[in-house]
Amino acid sequence: MAARGKPDALELARGNARLEEAVLRSRRLLSRRALVAGVAGAVPLPGLDWAVDAAMLTQLLPKVNAEFGLAPHQIAQLDAREKERVQKAAAMVGSIVVGRLVTRDLVIRFAKLLGKRLTVAQATRYVPIAGQVVSGALGYAALRYLGEQHIRDCVRVAQSAQLLLPAPAEVKAKGWLRPKLGRAPRTEGPASA
Repeated sequence: MAARGKPDALELARGNARLEEAVLRSRRLLSRRALVAGVAGAVPLPGLDWAVDAAMLTQLLPKVNAEFGLAPHQIAQLDAREKERVQKAAAMVGSIVVGRLVTRDLVIRFAKLLGKRLTVAQATRYVPIAGQVVSGALGYAALRYLGEQHIRDCVRVAQSAQLLLPAPAEVKAKGWLRPKLGRAPRTEGPASA
């Protein structure tokens, strides 16, 4: 499953149950958003795919960071030594979004990695049906690639920094993953058997 001989995120996480779980949860988040990006890529409206890609990345990247304990507010809670380890690990990995507040400008810098895909998608979408399918597939693949790359970077940072990941229940309980629009947040009640 690794492209060009590089191990994918799950292979990197192998042997660490919390990392593996964080990768799988992050991939579920990524799959949903990549589908939306693919559908938007097929619509022949100039700029729509760019706006949707930016919106999807702006939502996705902070949630993936939180899954790995790498959101800015989570890093702020670490002691000084641990913060330094995380910052050094992020610098070594070369990620521009791990542990940082995700802004529109940051997403644009991140998405520029796939500039050719965006150009090809813009050109193909005006060819009836086949071009729209190709454009949609490219939109899906591009967001999927960027998201998978970010998940991989998070795994590498968490491993390099020897970071103890938050438990999945802790991530949800502290509100690091916001509830979806239109749904009321779950309230913690007494445990039922």
